[in-house]
Amino acid sequence: MTRRLCIALHDVAPATWPQCEKLLALMDEFGQPPITLLVVPNFHRRGHVGDVPAIARAIERRLDRGAEVALHGYFHRDDALPPRTPRDWLRRRVLTAGEGEFAALTRDQAARRIRRGWKELTDLFWPVHGFVAPAWLSSEGTWSALRESPLRYASTRRSLIALDGMRRIHAPAISLSTRSRWRRVASRVWLRALCGATAAMPLVRLALHPADAQYPDAMQDWRGVLRALLDQRAPTTKSRALDIE
Repeated sequence: MTRRLCIALHDVAPATWPQCEKLLALMDEFGQPPITLLVVPNFHRRGHVGDVPAIARAIERRLDRGAEVALHGYFHRDDALPPRTPRDWLRRRVLTAGEGEFAALTRDQAARRIRRGWKELTDLFWPVHGFVAPAWLSSEGTWSALRESPLRYASTRRSLIALDGMRRIHAPAISLSTRSRWRRVASRVWLRALCGATAAMPLVRLALHPADAQYPDAMQDWRGVLRALLDQRAPTTKSRALDIE
């Protein structure tokens, strides 16, 4: 069986576009492999992706080369009710810095944002099959809303999930954390460990984030990881990995 690699660029939006361009240029060094662009329709309420024609055209060029667009929340910020327990506070405010938008939404709240985001992206004539919750945090209400939505797959930190029947494929995500110096140092060690631990797995994912582009060491780490994995694995989008396009 051919081992495969899904590469996802998170947090694609006008506010992050300069960093996204640097990461896309890094991908171009490897022949423009198919990637999944995780688009946030109104990132941090700082502007709609469809309102910037140059960015929309750049995304369309990527789609023409085999990329796909997936819905990545709507605002990306966690603005639900405050955490009720210390564990929830740690998960929603510390580990994910308040970015887990769908961590605590009700079914109706999640459904409204999913439907609104899906419509905004498909109104741009982009096929949108998938959903990735910001910070990979989804409430039970979010899962209920997803099963009733037009979307066909979702992903967690460890799996890809076909929403029709909730078929799950194990596919761990490899990422860096760059929010502080100690995180950057630790995650570089963790990156190498994860690449080794997942070497025999049929499908793995790389999760690139705009903040990675701000640090030359992180970019160099990704360059080495991409070189090694693309020598060993066939790149594919998440939709194709699930065969649901």
